Amino acid sequence: MVFFSLKFKFIAELLSRFNMLEAKGVSTPMSTTEPLLLNNGSPPTNAKEYRQVIGALQYLTNTRPNILIAVNGLAQFMHLPSIKHWQAAKRLLSYLKQTITLELHISPSETTRLTTYSDADWGGDPDSRVSASAYIIFYGSIPVSWSFRKQHTIARSSTEAEYRAVASTVAELNWLTHLHNELHLSLKHTPIVLCENIGVTYLCKNQIFHSRMKHVAIDFHFIRDQVEKKLK
Repeated sequence: MVFFSLKFKFIAELLSRFNMLEAKGVSTPMSTTEPLLLNNGSPPTNAKEYRQVIGALQYLTNTRPNILIAVNGLAQFMHLPSIKHWQAAKRLLSYLKQTITLELHISPSETTRLTTYSDADWGGDPDSRVSASAYIIFYGSIPVSWSFRKQHTIARSSTEAEYRAVASTVAELNWLTHLHNELHLSLKHTPIVLCENIGVTYLCKNQIFHSRMKHVAIDFHFIRDQVEKKLK
């Protein structure tokens, strides 16, 4: 029998509930070589049990951002889960078994600067080719907000997908900034948004809106407005 401290009681109970306490742990939450598909040729599995485990995992993402992408992917199939989807869910439980002692450490930080990392998975959904936006925001060295969600429309380029991700990131950053103001807490440094896409970086700095980017006009002007405010 495997024993865990009360600090990790929720994960231990989850593993016990789905008979995974004795499972062999794995080092990654999902496979990088076998994409999850809606129609994958495998027979259906117990939909009720699948939804129960996904619901519990979604709750766990509040303190475990490292499983957010995997849980979001598995949640796309709750209406019609198959055996392969269930196997992927069990792999995630095996990952939790291996990493049960991982946790977020909240400690005093030397700086109060808000630093954000933004990214996008361009056309990452193999069934619909819809892209996904992701970000994580640090208050000093402490992660305080994170998200991974599908975009509403299909992006025709990686720059478009990344730019939409930056727009949603900036919106969340604005909310945190306003929250600071309401709590009468001053931010001594301008928030930073980091993105690895060169095209997005160019668009954020470019004063002239290019005609080929008309389909992201709202996001463009929203971000330009935010950049100009921070520079004043």
